[in-house]
Amino acid sequence: MVGVSKVPDVRQPSVVVTGLGATTPLGGDVASTWQGLLAGRCGVHRLSDLWSTELPVQIAATAAVGPEQTISRARARRLDRCQQFAIIAAREAWADAGTPQLEPERIGVAVASGIGGVASTLAGYDVLKGKGWQSLSPYIMPMQMSNGAAGWISQELGARAGVHSMASACSSGAEAIGYAIDMIRSGCADIVLAGGTEAPIMPLSIAAFAAMPTLSTRNNEPERASRPFDKGRDGFVLGEGAAVLVLESAEHAARRGATMYAAAAGAGYSADAHHIAQPEPDGTGAMLAMRRALADANVTETEVVHVNAHATSTQAGDAAEARAIAAVLGSGAVITATKSMTGHMIGGAGAVESVATVLSLRERVVPPTINLDDPDDDLSIDVAREPRDLRPRGTAPMAALNNSFGLGGHNVALVFTSV
Repeated sequence: MVGVSKVPDVRQPSVVVTGLGATTPLGGDVASTWQGLLAGRCGVHRLSDLWSTELPVQIAATAAVGPEQTISRARARRLDRCQQFAIIAAREAWADAGTPQLEPERIGVAVASGIGGVASTLAGYDVLKGKGWQSLSPYIMPMQMSNGAAGWISQELGARAGVHSMASACSSGAEAIGYAIDMIRSGCADIVLAGGTEAPIMPLSIAAFAAMPTLSTRNNEPERASRPFDKGRDGFVLGEGAAVLVLESAEHAARRGATMYAAAAGAGYSADAHHIAQPEPDGTGAMLAMRRALADANVTETEVVHVNAHATSTQAGDAAEARAIAAVLGSGAVITATKSMTGHMIGGAGAVESVATVLSLRERVVPPTINLDDPDDDLSIDVAREPRDLRPRGTAPMAALNNSFGLGGHNVALVFTSV
């Protein structure tokens, strides 16, 4: 279903967003995260862990509300941290959707992680070497699995239409949402919980990204470290958390009187086939994903009023994406880069940014990009540095894009439209 450019079939069910859930470096739920984004608040700080003092990067964007404040200790022992985040976000999204009542065979789950339970893998290895295999938790294997979060959510809600987990690095969460759209369009499910999660703030992940090198080393000014499209950017900042959206066929949502935030109108995919870690410099792959998403959504370039950019704060990545956006949309859409505040949440990024994109359409306001003090000389897109009101263009629904690009050359673009 995923990855093929297609002409929209008018007979396919329309897909809408009826529930939102999130836990991020800006807040433990959607409301506090959204308020933080609009306020231009930064969730990046200097780490206090002793292990961080031995690394060249000592900053990160940790969750504003630890999962231990929500997940019971007994339950937490069975879950990796990234799975805990996912369950928290899924519970909020499901409640926000009105706790729908329908047959389990009509509920699906598509929740992804780019890295998965690496922390549990490393902890399990330490137990194995120090105490022997008999001391391992019987849950160590599902804690390691990248599909563990999706499986736990499926079990908690009794969702039996299908449980899926994509692994496409930093675009994983966005790809999961695209897969969920196709599940509903194809008739496999009436409702799908879709999103992404990550908990990468640990010595190995920070050291590995630093070795590439892709992380900012602004240890003495962490709140200014993530600076998309700024000349002084020197890499991204790792973040953690999750977001889940409840996607639903419009017909089913209307039948039960659900609130509709926006339409999940389409998705586009492509691959750079260029470099395992660097983007294609001209943004050709990103352009293809955006154009395919617009075609899938039956949306024209002139209808797009907003783009939540992938914009991680790397020199090559931001430049390539800016070229791609300008080539596809010109300068008419208002751009934001919310990773300037949340950091880069890897598999959770596309999902959290989809929540922000949906709320931008619904509230008609775009969050700012912070730390953009000295834009690139050739920057030809309109990046908001303050909250920006969105005004509808004529009577057509407003459309917004959410871009997510991952190591390995994965490109995903999602289109949401106002309802």
